[in-house]
Amino acid sequence: MRRLLAQSRAAFAGAFRNRAMRRLQLAGIGSTLGIWAYGVAIAVYAYRRDGATAVGLLFFVRWSLAGAFAPWLAVLADRMPRRRVMLAADVARAALVVGIASADALGGSAFVVYALAVAASIAGAAFAPAQSALMPSLAETPEELTSANVAMSTTASIGMFAGPALAGALLAVGSTSLVFAITAASFVWSALCVAGIPLDPAPAAEGGPEPVGAAFAAGLRGIVRDARLALVIGLTAAQTLVAGALQVLLVVVALRLLHAGNGGVGWLNAALGVGSVAGGIGASLLVGRRGLALALGGGLVLFGLPLALTAAVPRLAAAVVLFAAIGVGSTIVDVAGITLLQRTSGDELLGRVFGVLESLIFLSLAVGAGLTPPLVRALGPKGALVAVGAVLPLLCLLLWPRLRSLEADAVVPDEPLALLRSIPIFAPLPGPVLEQLAAGAALRTVVAGEAVVEQGRSGDLFYAIASGTASTEVDGRTVRELGPGDFFGEIALLRDVPRTATVRALGELRLYALDRDRFLAAVTGHAPSTAAANRVVAERLPATAPI
Repeated sequence: MRRLLAQSRAAFAGAFRNRAMRRLQLAGIGSTLGIWAYGVAIAVYAYRRDGATAVGLLFFVRWSLAGAFAPWLAVLADRMPRRRVMLAADVARAALVVGIASADALGGSAFVVYALAVAASIAGAAFAPAQSALMPSLAETPEELTSANVAMSTTASIGMFAGPALAGALLAVGSTSLVFAITAASFVWSALCVAGIPLDPAPAAEGGPEPVGAAFAAGLRGIVRDARLALVIGLTAAQTLVAGALQVLLVVVALRLLHAGNGGVGWLNAALGVGSVAGGIGASLLVGRRGLALALGGGLVLFGLPLALTAAVPRLAAAVVLFAAIGVGSTIVDVAGITLLQRTSGDELLGRVFGVLESLIFLSLAVGAGLTPPLVRALGPKGALVAVGAVLPLLCLLLWPRLRSLEADAVVPDEPLALLRSIPIFAPLPGPVLEQLAAGAALRTVVAGEAVVEQGRSGDLFYAIASGTASTEVDGRTVRELGPGDFFGEIALLRDVPRTATVRALGELRLYALDRDRFLAAVTGHAPSTAAANRVVAERLPATAPI
C-alpha cells in the first residue's frame, strides 16, 4: 500500500509540473465534478416532478442520443484544435445548465428542463475525446504523459463519489436549482482552465474518417464470427443494462424505500464511487495475470447481488455498504472484460470491437433505464431490486463453463511479457497492449555462430534476447556484445532501411521475435512509445549499433 501511495503521489506531481498539463487536469476535475453532481440533481428533479417513470425515460433519452452523437462529435477532435473543442463543450454545458437552474428556480416547465438536460449530455460527449487527444501534445516526456494519464484516471474515480457527495450535501440544505447552479460554475471553471492552455494546431486530416455505420458493421461481423468476443461483449452489455437500471433504482431506493431524502441519492452515488476507487486498486493487479475469467464472473456477481440484498436489508447504512460493493464490482468487470477482449481479439479487429462495444454500452444503459420504471410499478421497489440484482449472477452461472474455457485461450506467457516490459520502447505501453504483444511473440533458438540478422539485408522482425549472448558486427568488426534483456531490429522497421549490422550468436541464443505489423502497430499507435523508440534510434544510429 505504501508503494501504491508513493506511485500515486509521484504521478500527480509529474502531471502538475507542466503548466499546460496542470490546466488540463484542473479542467478535467471541474468537468468530472460537474457531470456527477448534475446527474444526481437531474435524477432527483425528475423523480420529484414526474416519478420513477420520468427518471427512466430521461436517462434513456440522454444516453440514447449521447450514444448516437458521440462518434460524430469525436471526429471534431481530429479536425479542429482540441482546446477549441473542449472550450466549446464547456461553454455549451455551462449555458445549458444555467438554463436548467433558471427554469427550476422559477418553476418553469419540466419539459424545458428535460430538453436542456438532453442537450447538455450531447454537448458533453465532445469533451472527453478532445481531452484525451490533446494530452499527448502537452506532455514533454513519455513519463510525464504516463503520470498525467494516471492522475486523470484517479481524478475520474474520485469524481464518481466527490460529485454525488457534493450534490447530496447541497440537496440536504438546499434545492436542486442550487446544485444546478454549482454545476454550471464547475463547467465555467473547466472552461477557464482550458482557455489558459496554448492553442494547439488543427490535426492534419488524411482523407475522411471511416463512416460510423461501416465501422460498426465490420466490427459486428468480427464479433459474430468469434464466439470468445461475443461472450465477453455480451456479458459486458448485460452489466451495463443492469447499470442503466441501477440509475433509476438508486433514486427509488433512496427516496421511496429508505426514505433518506434528496441527500440519500447523493450518498448512494458517492458509495458507488468510493467502491470503484477501491476496486481499481485490486483490479490493477489483474494485468498480466491469469484468472481473468474468474475475476470477470466475480465482478458481475458483485455488481448484481448487492442490489437484491438491499431489498432484504432496507437500511441506509447497509445500503451504503452494498452500493460500495457494487462500485468494486463495476471496476473489476471493466478491467477484466477489456483485458480479455484485448487478449482474444486480433490487432486488425480490436479498434472496431471497441467501437461496437461503445455503441452497445450506450444502448444497454438506455434500455436498462427505460425498462426499470414499469418493472418497479409491476413488482414494487423490493421486487424490482431482486429481479434486476439476480440477472448477472444467474447469467454467470449459466455461462460459467464457457467463461472458464475463454481463460485458457487468454493466458499470457510470463517470460516474453516480463522481457518486453523491461525494454524502454515498450515500457510506456498500457499493460493490456503489452500482454497482446507478448502473446504474439515467437520464440526462436539460435545455435552458436549463426547470424540472426545480416548487415545490408532487409528486415521484418524485431528481436529481444531472453538468454545467451550475441555479438554486433559492423563491416566484419565486432563493436558490441548483447545479453539477456538487450534488443535489436527496431531501426529497420521504424526507418524502413536495410540492416546496419550483423548480430551473431556467441552461444545458444534464445530470442523472442515480433513481426513488423505487430511491432509498428503497438509502437506508432502510442505516443510515449513512439517518442521512446525515436530516442533509441537517435542514440544508436550514430554509433552504427544493431538494428
